Amino acid sequence: MSTTTRRGAVAALAIAVLLLLGACAAGPNVAANPGGYGFWWGLWQGMILPITFIVSLFTDTVSIYEIDNNGNWYDVGFMLGIALFSGPVIALRGRRS
Repeated sequence: MSTTTRRGAVAALAIAVLLLLGACAAGPNVAANPGGYGFWWGLWQGMILPITFIVSLFTDTVSIYEIDNNGNWYDVGFMLGIALFSGPVIALRGRRS
């Protein structure tokens, strides 16, 4: 294999890897609405997550995360709701002897 052919193969491989990695990049959420669900809905949906998860296993119309949200504030409320539910559960589990 000549040097020119080897360089061409390496360049083609590098371009293929870059294209493959570029295809994995996340795109914008076209279904998201800036006026969608906010912090309080995220908090509520985080607190009811265990029940929602069980229901979502048996039906296609219920999902555990609302995609029509306003972004970071919904996420903060969702995670805080999960923490508010799971914190006492974990604390009670540790007290049992």
